[in-house]
Amino acid sequence: MDTILHDKIELPETDGPLHERLAMAVERLIGDRRYRPGDRLPTHRVLARQAGVAIGTVTKALDLLGSRGILRGEVGRGTFVNDIRIAPVDGGTVDLSINGPPQVIPEEMFKAAADRAMRASFALPHGGYADQRGTAAQRRVLVDWLARTRLRLAEDDVIVTIGVQHGVHLAFQDRLDASPLIATEGATYPGAIAAARSLGMQMVPVRHDGEGMEPGDLDRVLAVTKAKTVYLTPVSHNPIGFETGEERRRDLLAVIDRHDAWIVEDDIYSVYSARKAPTFKELAPERTYYLNSLSKCLTPLLRVGVIAPPQGRRSAIMRALRAQVWGAPPYGVEMACGLIELGADTIVSAILRKEAKARIGLAQSILGLESIPMPEGAPHLWLPMPATRAEKLARRASEQGVRLTPPDASFVGGECAGGVRLSIMATTSRDDLERALRVVAALLDEPEEMIV
Repeated sequence: MDTILHDKIELPETDGPLHERLAMAVERLIGDRRYRPGDRLPTHRVLARQAGVAIGTVTKALDLLGSRGILRGEVGRGTFVNDIRIAPVDGGTVDLSINGPPQVIPEEMFKAAADRAMRASFALPHGGYADQRGTAAQRRVLVDWLARTRLRLAEDDVIVTIGVQHGVHLAFQDRLDASPLIATEGATYPGAIAAARSLGMQMVPVRHDGEGMEPGDLDRVLAVTKAKTVYLTPVSHNPIGFETGEERRRDLLAVIDRHDAWIVEDDIYSVYSARKAPTFKELAPERTYYLNSLSKCLTPLLRVGVIAPPQGRRSAIMRALRAQVWGAPPYGVEMACGLIELGADTIVSAILRKEAKARIGLAQSILGLESIPMPEGAPHLWLPMPATRAEKLARRASEQGVRLTPPDASFVGGECAGGVRLSIMATTSRDDLERALRVVAALLDEPEEMIV
């Protein structure tokens, strides 16, 4: 495509290095579709003249956007806009309610993976009705991915699922006969709440602190309720945002072991782990249903995940899988495997971690937060507050063009359950995020009685 020229580039009036402001300006032009996927940017010299900055500043700005997958450089040809395919702002509303990562897989890599998936799918036996667990080759790719990024499992340890949501439902269903009660934090993943409700199960709240569930209160809850399942999201807990360290994990495990309860470990945000604590699956493999997925670390377009249940529960999980969906769609699984084999997960995870760190820092600065649970980067941020105030804040923000997750969506109960989740990776650009954060900050600064 021809080089696209604009007369002048306006830099945003924000604090920060000049090259970051220029990067934000170029990103805004991309978000506004003034530069489209495949467009070649003007030369560094032309961009420098349009923005009124030095050529070195342009180089640093484009390198920054390149590191985030927004641009790519081609030797001898120039700098091009990648096909990121992030949803544009709809009617001026900035949507911070959906906790999904931006699409940063290079278009050429996606096409190459699709070609691999087509050839591999056509070679499957029985027209695609292969092993319900996923073929041995598919499971090998997925356990290799986990071994590089999280924990070591054998091929026979894992069953391919249609994302973590599917895995949560399978695990809860398998625990129903032991007890219809599930212990979890006072606020938790809305999909887990929905899975429990659909099975006629009930979640009971456990107090938490800055590192996760409190062992003492878990002990009390398990003793009083006789619940036999504990649902945990130990990295970037959704929605509260903490990461649980190794010592706390071992303390929780001691309580769970004493009450002969089992763990459903939702590790979908493991890509953001900074503390690198061992998983509950590694610490207690026969008490843990381990769940992970590519939705948050690669793309939610494929809905490919894994469940690694305790060895003695694999057959039961397989029977439930067959009754529900037979197995994960073979083409989608092959597509996921193709992307992993091409190295897309490595490229995307690096981009997401770097962007999440920048955005969490931006949010901390604008909202004036003294500390945050995961300063090295997380896809969402939790603002604790009474439930009634959270509901009013979400309503007022919506009136000013910022959509937030409905506060009651993640509510389980207890004194610490109220708050608002901000999905900071949901926007096309940091400009949109900054605008939304400033709206939220202004509302938080108002006297409480004004939020009506």
